[in-house]
Amino acid sequence: MTLKETLRSIVKSQKAELATLERGIEREELSKIDPKLPFAIVLSGIRRCGKSTILRQIMAKIKNFYYFNFDDPRATNFKADDFQKLDEVFTEEYGKSDFYFFDEIQNAEKWELFVRKLIDSKKHVIITGSNASLLSRELGTRLTGRHLRHELFPFSFKEFLSFTEKKPGLESFDAYFLKGGFPEYLATDRANVLQELFNDIIMRDIAIRYKLRNVKTLKELALYLLTNTGKEFSYNNLKKLFNLGSTNSIIAFISHFEDAYLIFTVPKFDYSFKKQLVNPKKVYSIDNGLSNVNSASFSEDKGRMLENLVFITLRNKNKEIFYFKGKNECDFVIKEKAKIIQAIQVCYSIDEDNKDRELNGLLEALKELKLQQGFILTYNQEEEITINNKKIKIMPLWKWLMER
Repeated sequence: MTLKETLRSIVKSQKAELATLERGIEREELSKIDPKLPFAIVLSGIRRCGKSTILRQIMAKIKNFYYFNFDDPRATNFKADDFQKLDEVFTEEYGKSDFYFFDEIQNAEKWELFVRKLIDSKKHVIITGSNASLLSRELGTRLTGRHLRHELFPFSFKEFLSFTEKKPGLESFDAYFLKGGFPEYLATDRANVLQELFNDIIMRDIAIRYKLRNVKTLKELALYLLTNTGKEFSYNNLKKLFNLGSTNSIIAFISHFEDAYLIFTVPKFDYSFKKQLVNPKKVYSIDNGLSNVNSASFSEDKGRMLENLVFITLRNKNKEIFYFKGKNECDFVIKEKAKIIQAIQVCYSIDEDNKDRELNGLLEALKELKLQQGFILTYNQEEEITINNKKIKIMPLWKWLMER
């Protein structure tokens, strides 16, 4: 329980702090968000990716609104019964408003009941959260059909250019390629920003939330996965590697990482859903910069860094993504509305040594999936070729990113 006067103090100080914070660059997702729709607007994504900033950008369009950040340490003891007191404080301090903004709402118990009550009362509610599973569970039980979800990622290349005031090209791409898209890190260039972010996710979003004791193994597994992006893994092999007694522990840990948007897993494409479940998966990191500053070896393989960047760009556009593996391998095949629409191979540079491998993997995927055109994304090569009536477009990744 939190005292009403304590809530009043928190509300007033948080509202005052809002006035001092910069609104930042306009995010690409902002144009898709209409706070006046009769739904709960849900913004989910990893910590520190800019959810609070886009929330402020939405607030700037509203004359009078209520705001509360549940990630505030002073709100640690907030209980379900405190929502009524919070609503009273809002009205007493700021008069009547139809707009409610809540940051990191998954930290409050039974929040979905209060949000449902507000929606039923024709109020407009915009919330953020950094745990996909917790949000989905509560939204699915109490707000089915009453919410619209938007996922926010670290800066895209175009947002990076806007933030850093750089022009598109190989030089600016190099910086984005290595540093990633977390705003605070780009603003300060301090590695400890992303190191502390990693520790916060492991401890606050996972270990404490799920009452996990084996924090050392949890952290080692997360670092292993962040370092080995683009590589296949199996739960059983990871169980042996980390000397855990059950594959269920590995499955649970990886599920927690995905819920916190730290990593993503990609299944092997198969027309059989059962085979998709049992085949080895690949793993990708949320951000190249985050992997770079937390791993000594991630930046050694520029090809896998390129591949990771392609995946995050595709995932940011809400694509359903698989990897293809037959006699040869293709990095990504993209599914949309039950149909495979695109095949993409990623290679730092194509030369005489790897040309056949890269082309054969893409060509096999194109033939198997009945596609006429495919992409090979490189660091800085550009060419169009036709093989067996299949058009293959080779292009620098930075140019492809500018088209997204």
